[in-house]
Amino acid sequence: MSIKDIYALYQRHPHITTDSRHCPPGSIFLALKGSNFNGNLFAPAALESGCAYAIVDEASSIPGLDPRYILVADCLQTFKLLAREHRRRFHIPVLAITGTNGKTTTKELVSRVLSERFNVLYTEGNFNNDVGVPKTLFRLNQTHQVAVIEMGASHPGDIRTLALTAEPLMGIITNVGMAHLEGFGSFEGVKATKGELYDYLRSVPEATVFIDASNPHLMTMAEGLRCVTYGGGRTGTVARPYEGEGLHCDVNGELLACDPFLRFRWRRAGEEWHHVDSHLIGSYNLPNMLAAIAVGLHFGIEPQGICHALESYEPSNSRSQLLKTASNSLVVDAYNANPTSMQAAIENFSLMQADGKMVIIGQMGELGAASSEEHERLVCRLGESRVGEVWLVGDLFFEFEREISDRGFRLFHDVGEVREAILSEKPRGRCILIKGSHSVGLSGLVDVL
Repeated sequence: MSIKDIYALYQRHPHITTDSRHCPPGSIFLALKGSNFNGNLFAPAALESGCAYAIVDEASSIPGLDPRYILVADCLQTFKLLAREHRRRFHIPVLAITGTNGKTTTKELVSRVLSERFNVLYTEGNFNNDVGVPKTLFRLNQTHQVAVIEMGASHPGDIRTLALTAEPLMGIITNVGMAHLEGFGSFEGVKATKGELYDYLRSVPEATVFIDASNPHLMTMAEGLRCVTYGGGRTGTVARPYEGEGLHCDVNGELLACDPFLRFRWRRAGEEWHHVDSHLIGSYNLPNMLAAIAVGLHFGIEPQGICHALESYEPSNSRSQLLKTASNSLVVDAYNANPTSMQAAIENFSLMQADGKMVIIGQMGELGAASSEEHERLVCRLGESRVGEVWLVGDLFFEFEREISDRGFRLFHDVGEVREAILSEKPRGRCILIKGSHSVGLSGLVDVL
């Protein structure tokens, strides 16, 4: 069967499930494969549980001539092509967001701003890969007026594949930095892969990109594209990570304070200033805020609506959260970590005015050959910063055990050891930054702090 034929079948049975444990009556089961499972093996169970059809890519999975089985060459590729076919039924703006850091927060902010006026479909959680993006696209219905699709990548070609699936008309690359080096090979590999979004948009008539004009890498990568620019700077002695003084942008911002929440003002070029008191920690979130403002203005959202949306947004899922427990104040940013985001978090925390500072830092994953060098650099950076007591978590740090000991830092193999230390010592009255890769599990410490 062709993709159009299968999609016609989907129109009669408009629910695709990839989980044989969740099979609504009359749905279509699609047999995806993973490193530890083979969906083809569960097709019979899916049909017994109520699915009308099963899409499989192994002929051996089909018993006899059962007409309920649809054999394709590759189930994942079929899933993406079907999602694209579905997306083409809706003539609405689709905005794709990718980047090394900040893409999920930017997606949330953009969606919140656009929701002031439109019914927005947006990526839920971090469903940003070649399974999550199709699942998001299949949620499109006639009520949606705009779609915001987050796109993640860990290997070259990933963003190109997702762009070909979602067919965006607009795009944002939040930034490019040191992450997933095991898959990308180098910083240049990161730039090339994230730049696949710009490459795709060059083939789209009247495509628009929203771009941080203070980022020379992005400005070079976007050459030839129609750009809506945003940029900003700082006032007084607040955090340094976002420099943009003297820029001439469509949207300008100034960081006013970060004590600990981000406060800033913004304006469209030549117009009056508007102030935002956010619930986000970290000056590194200013460009994410300005990106959402630029998109909102492009879609005709009034400044008052934009400010309302940004001020009402509260982060979740251990992303730049400030949590106050009975004993301590916690800055929780433990969803992911790479050298770029780690540096930004440490710099911001070092500039926060607080007593009893302490950091619990987890190791960084997927850095490949650069892992040892980057973790050593992190240890040195912590030694030079004003972050108070330092606890380091993860076996990768033990390569530098002597240096860590000389600096007076504490070293733990895993979260279990940290948990025992907290329960024994019961730290109180501390301001604690918790930062590390999700796999380390640092967010599980919140309940004992």
